[in-house]
Amino acid sequence: MHQENELIPHLFRTEYAKIVAVLCKLLGIEHMQLAEDVVSDTFLLAAETWGMKGLPQNPVAWLYTVAKNKARDVLKRNAIFSNKIVATLKHSGSEQIAEDIDIDLSEQNIADSQLQMMFTVCHPCIPAESRIGLALNILCGFSADEIADAFLTNREVIYKRLQRAKEKLYAQNIKIEMPGVQQVAERLGDVLTTLYLLFNEGYYSASQNTVTRKDLCLEAMRLSQLLTRNRYTNTPEVNALLALMCFHASRFDARTDATGATILYDEQDEHLWNNELIEQGKYFLSNADTQGLGKYYFEANIAYWHTHKADSIEKWENVLHLYNRLLQLEYSPVAALNRTYALSKVYGKQVAIPEAEKLGLRTHLYYVLLGYLFSDIDNTVALAHMQMALSLCRSENDKASIKKNIERLSSK
Repeated sequence: MHQENELIPHLFRTEYAKIVAVLCKLLGIEHMQLAEDVVSDTFLLAAETWGMKGLPQNPVAWLYTVAKNKARDVLKRNAIFSNKIVATLKHSGSEQIAEDIDIDLSEQNIADSQLQMMFTVCHPCIPAESRIGLALNILCGFSADEIADAFLTNREVIYKRLQRAKEKLYAQNIKIEMPGVQQVAERLGDVLTTLYLLFNEGYYSASQNTVTRKDLCLEAMRLSQLLTRNRYTNTPEVNALLALMCFHASRFDARTDATGATILYDEQDEHLWNNELIEQGKYFLSNADTQGLGKYYFEANIAYWHTHKADSIEKWENVLHLYNRLLQLEYSPVAALNRTYALSKVYGKQVAIPEAEKLGLRTHLYYVLLGYLFSDIDNTVALAHMQMALSLCRSENDKASIKKNIERLSSK
């Protein structure tokens, strides 16, 4: 029973959204809830059956077979779907129609369906703030509770946001299909922004649920890889984003200690870095040639240099140059903050302090940076900045890290 208890949640995370995407494509976006119900019933039956009879020889194949049968049962019972699909078939009679429906759960059709669904949930009719939640729900199989945990809000807020977004898709009768080549080019930016935010929600989330945070990152990477396997979406920008994710994800396990407290970059154990992900990042970065030189390209190169633990002047000069280029392209307070840290590594803290003070931000990360820059120059000022950072911080993980810095400064 213990084996089933571990496997079913894992398969739910990896297979649920795949089957939902295929069924939604078959039934239409307006019947998404029914598709979700069919797949949920499949997993419920798996929990009951496997608990009594043990695991089948091929659990994934078992899930696909049961999901197909349940979907066909729905088609037999429901005249709406029979009428919807009968026009595309030459047979008559709902039972025969249901048997003739090809519920294709091949690897290729799953990939195609999820790619099409990606463009559907990132449709311009959906408000930008709702796309990431909808992507988590439909593309990744996250529940409203899990999404609420990731966003540090309550379930009701997320549930209402998801319902409004889905109703918008239904009302506009959005088809689950790959847009034309021109539309792909126009909408790919929105898809990448959603995946970028999805990854960041996992990597920088204030949530203490480490499992959920890591799953967010892995799902963003999996969906990004789908884009690289399609000739119309395998662009330099997509490869740059995936390279960025790989480099960041390679350091995921080194970023927190056993208590969940954040470990600063300088203090991370590089032996915990994932070299396989670093090599994958290099591969995707090599495919992200200099064409276009978008923000993901610069961010990926910055992340690449952060996989070099050695504190060399070459490393930080490259990072500083890349931040300068990134900020010229698109200003971001976070990028400006990180550039100032790189500036201190190249030219020293005294040079970086006035640059940092010009930023005038009101976030805990800003005051952490000031605390770092003033340490060993004026520890009293550094301590005041760290205390301000603590008062502004919402994340328990970051609070633990700030408290350690306060203890160090207090003892000097």
